[in-house]
Amino acid sequence: MTTTLRPTEPLQHAADGTRSRHYQVCVNSRPVGGIRLITRAEHGSSVARIEELRIDEPDRRGGRGTVAVLAAEEVLRGWGCRRIEVSVPDDAGAALRLATALGYVPLSRHMTKRLDGTPPELPAGSAARRMTEAEYGAWRDHEREEFARSLVGTGIPATEAYARADGGLAKYLADGLATENTLISVLEHEGTRVGVLWLGLWPETAYVLEVEAEAEHRGRGHGRTLMLLAEEQAATGGRDRVSLNVFAGNTPAERLYESLGYRTTAHHFYKQLL
Repeated sequence: MTTTLRPTEPLQHAADGTRSRHYQVCVNSRPVGGIRLITRAEHGSSVARIEELRIDEPDRRGGRGTVAVLAAEEVLRGWGCRRIEVSVPDDAGAALRLATALGYVPLSRHMTKRLDGTPPELPAGSAARRMTEAEYGAWRDHEREEFARSLVGTGIPATEAYARADGGLAKYLADGLATENTLISVLEHEGTRVGVLWLGLWPETAYVLEVEAEAEHRGRGHGRTLMLLAEEQAATGGRDRVSLNVFAGNTPAERLYESLGYRTTAHHFYKQLL
């Protein structure tokens, strides 16, 4: 039997330069599922995503998904893409195994913690304040550099990594410290600055965009305090959960989040197209 992808629509070109197309997954011309391929403006035209891969229940466990993904990779090579990214729910064991078997590399994972509505108290001696305009410029430059470096570490060329970092800052900090539903807080311990929390109060969740203890103050529990601050601000802002994304390999952060009750909801993978 032959598994192929059959387009169900013309290649879609959006005004922002992104592309998308939906395909049926077919076995001997018989539809057995579907797959959607897209690019995103913030990731550039060389990075694509596999979305909505579905194989109908009667046709699963026959290698259809494997062949569909390999066929999708060929399509994306034709688009000129050099990299594929895909997200897999934590409870989709078969899809996780498929991604690993096909050479997809862990990029990061999405984690969430539900709140009980009671804001936690910060440890004695710790207090938070809003970041000042005088502090903002240097902090923003640091964020840009650190995020771009993280992306370069996953194989993204430096030019594209910095472009993605700039795009994210433009999107999530459009008005700097005055950006709506955005809190950038400085944590102090006994009057000394020890870390920064960047939290977005999004409609569906409070989202930790960045949390970082100052290098000279790490290993003293301030990272945990910053996460408690995120929960306090989320609860005060009427959100019932806190979510975040952690890069693969950041073991100290992963252990901290797990110890605080965060649970993985999705895994993000990437693969370089040669």
